[in-house]
Order: sequence, then C-alpha cells, then structure tokens
Amino acid sequence: MRALQLGPVLGLLFTAQSVAAVSALDCTRATLQEASAIVSSDRTHNQKLAALSALFRKFLDTDTMGRAVLGRHWSNLTPSQQKEFLVLFRELFERTYVKKLLLFENPRFAYVGETALEGGESRVDTKIITPRDEFAVVYVLRPEGQSWLATAIMVEDVSLTANLAAQFDRMLSRMSVEDTLDLLRRKYGRGTGEEKQL
Repeated sequence: MRALQLGPVLGLLFTAQSVAAVSALDCTRATLQEASAIVSSDRTHNQKLAALSALFRKFLDTDTMGRAVLGRHWSNLTPSQQKEFLVLFRELFERTYVKKLLLFENPRFAYVGETALEGGESRVDTKIITPRDEFAVVYVLRPEGQSWLATAIMVEDVSLTANLAAQFDRMLSRMSVEDTLDLLRRKYGRGTGEEKQL
C-alpha cells in the first residue's frame, strides 16, 4: 500500500528534477548559440530566415503572446477566428523577431543572469553585442516539460508584444476582426513573401 502511495510522489520528484536539469538560462543560451551559428553561416538570407524560424518555433510561446497582444479584443473573436489569429500571429512574431537578429552582422550574445519570478517563471537577462554597440534583451520564460518557452521579450526595456499590442489596438479600432484577419492572411499566410509593416 505504501509503495502505491509513493508512485505519485516519485513521479512529481522526477518531473521536478527533469525540469530543473535545464535552467531557463541554459535553454536560452543553447537557443541563442544555435541562432548565432545560423546567422554567421554562409547560407542565403532566405535559408537563414527559414532555419531561424524553425529554431525559434521551439522556443517562443507565441500563443501566450498572441492572446496578450489582443488583450480586450480577444473575446471579440470567435473560437475559429482565435485559432486562425494565433497561427498568423506566430508567423508574424517569428519573422519580426528573426529579422531583428539578422539586422546584426555576426552578433555575439552575453548572458547576464537568471531571476526566478512568481508562478514558476524565470527572467533571463542577455545582451546582443556588436563591434559598435550592445543591446539588452530580456526574456521571460515559463517551464514546459523538460524545457522552457519564452512568453515575453524586451529589447532595451521595450516590449515587443507591447509594441504589437498597440498596433493591433489601433487596427481593431478602425477595422473589423475579419478585415484584420484578412490583412494578416495576405501578409503572413503560407505562400506569401516576407512581411510588410503593419
């Protein structure tokens, strides 16, 4: 009987250990090191974009970001519209974030530290270092299985999602939900080229 009672406890212990085995900082470092290798490779621009998008698809929690970006507008979408928006937003955010990385020629990444936050999340402070300047980049990550997913990114204290939220708020104040989705379909739907500005 005691052995049966220990089963769930042992399961929780193993889960905790597997999550703790890779810290948020280690996860971020591994992702950015791979990104740096891609950016500095001799691949074409489009090949770099594709490789970086595939890499960050496993690192960015764009569903959480997408819901946060829409804020009060989220409830105005039907379930099917919400689902489609999150697919399109993932493409939008990945391209936006990836292109910011590609703006730098052979960037180096420095890792300042990790801070535990409420709710099990962690904040990871990093820097993008170039020959001319450096930029502070902060990631907020939540645990996901044995790894971590970034739910927010700030560059020089400016939130990427907050910027997008302001843009979508303006769009949805003058356009219908369906018109907004149609705009996103044209810019970020499969088969389209690189994105235009919102």
